[in-house]
Amino acid sequence: MGTLDGKVALVTGASRGVGKGIALGLGEQGATVYVTGRAEAGGTPTTPFAGTVQETAEEVTALGGRGVAIVCDHRDDEQTRNAVARMVAETGRLDVLVNNVWGGYEHFWDGTEFWLERGFWTVPVDRWDSMFQAGVRAHYVTSVAAAPTMVAQGSGLIVNVSSDAAGKDDAGVSYGVAKAATDRMVACMGHELREHGVAAVSLYPGLVRTESVLRAGVFDLSDSESPQFIGRAVAALAADPDVMRFTGHVVRSAELGRQYGFTDPHPPRGPSDGP
Repeated sequence: MGTLDGKVALVTGASRGVGKGIALGLGEQGATVYVTGRAEAGGTPTTPFAGTVQETAEEVTALGGRGVAIVCDHRDDEQTRNAVARMVAETGRLDVLVNNVWGGYEHFWDGTEFWLERGFWTVPVDRWDSMFQAGVRAHYVTSVAAAPTMVAQGSGLIVNVSSDAAGKDDAGVSYGVAKAATDRMVACMGHELREHGVAAVSLYPGLVRTESVLRAGVFDLSDSESPQFIGRAVAALAADPDVMRFTGHVVRSAELGRQYGFTDPHPPRGPSDGP
């Protein structure tokens, strides 16, 4: 039996990348995992990368959990609220919410000379809008929709996938500010949810071998993490009866691995992690 048998989770932005890895990490522990994203089977591709919410849900089920796909564009508040309402109507509970969906990464595939940009004044302004609408706002709106169920249960875990860019001056203005806002959101949510037995944390992965990172081809991946390693970090938190000790704070995937004793199912093979 998995440590999360009977638990229900929602992972946003789970067609691929970190979100998919988190869904799989929860699924291998027996959770029912609802996965959202814009990429759907038979639909118009949203990026150059493969992956759909249906495929992620199928892999969750194959690992021993139960995967359920919901096509959702989290830039649309109504779609977000409807996705959460459907899940609660079907299961009657919500134990884990992972806010992973994010915007502003279009430069990895839209032809922008990202690596030549020097200074925030050279960056398209709409990248700021993408990070705050499809990232920070989406995290907030999904949490607003999910919190009443968790509060009524007297338990739950909200995880905002964030980054140590929140504390770095050289992370890029849009990215750094958006991630700092994500962390402050967690600190304030943690304060308000504590009395209800609901935890909120910011999770810092290391360098993760997502499709975008691999395509960029400029990173040293020798100390990187697989997406499913991040999933195991979330699963460990969700199974911890003392998870409230982390509420309102930042936690790091590598440190959680040391504390809880889980390992990366797909460790890096070398600096490029090539085939």
